[in-house]
Amino acid sequence: MAATRRNPAGALVAAAVTVTLALAAPAAAAADGPKPPEQPSAAALADAGKAAGDQRTLGTLARFFAHDGRISAERAKPRVTGVAVPVHLLSADFVDGRPDAPVAELAYLAATAVAADGSRASVWSAEQDGVWRVVNIASGDDERRYAAAGEKRAPGGTVFREPQINAWYVLSGKRVLPLNEDAERAVGRTGTSLDAYRERVRAAYGGRQPGSRYDREGYAGGFAPPPAGPGEGGGPTAAQAGAVAAGSLGVLGALLLVRRRRHG
Repeated sequence: MAATRRNPAGALVAAAVTVTLALAAPAAAAADGPKPPEQPSAAALADAGKAAGDQRTLGTLARFFAHDGRISAERAKPRVTGVAVPVHLLSADFVDGRPDAPVAELAYLAATAVAADGSRASVWSAEQDGVWRVVNIASGDDERRYAAAGEKRAPGGTVFREPQINAWYVLSGKRVLPLNEDAERAVGRTGTSLDAYRERVRAAYGGRQPGSRYDREGYAGGFAPPPAGPGEGGGPTAAQAGAVAAGSLGVLGALLLVRRRRHG
């Protein structure tokens, strides 16, 4: 199983996922407003959990947990716990102003793995050719924690992430509520309306449309050439930190291993 180790990179704030934003003049809002974000089926959640817990993945997890030297791969004995959670990312169509576009799109399902020493990692699965496969392992359990925080703040709401600033929110009706400090800095402690949030993200990413310098330099998604080897040089580029584009997880051919910095 091929792997690319990556470190956090600058303004992308350790994003393992980024959204390719195709921006144009916003259309008039539809009468019914945006559609609700897509939710995974129970079968998809079960299949993602199975993929995260198979022997091949557990072997990769053991090596992943051993990377920092706190525990050996032999003693890591990773296990997958709980049910996979859906991870939604800010929708390019929403930013683009499409009237019925949901604020976020389902990008992947994340299961939590725990090592013998208590270390945690998120195992990301995406559907490829009708089969749920592991496409990424990221340190920590942000996905599970924010899913729980969102359910506590707005039961039944949809938790989503704005990856460019590592902001986590929960959509409650037509309100966007913050779940971490990065989100609070963006929308305030009490949140904002869906319409106001759309205006904010459009203003924030207006220079990141296809063909822009941001896009040409690779920050809008896609793979950059891998480093010469683990630990060599100054670490991966920012383009590598944004290697998975929303909606294109299915094209990944290699498992990505991500060491991410902790945030509020």
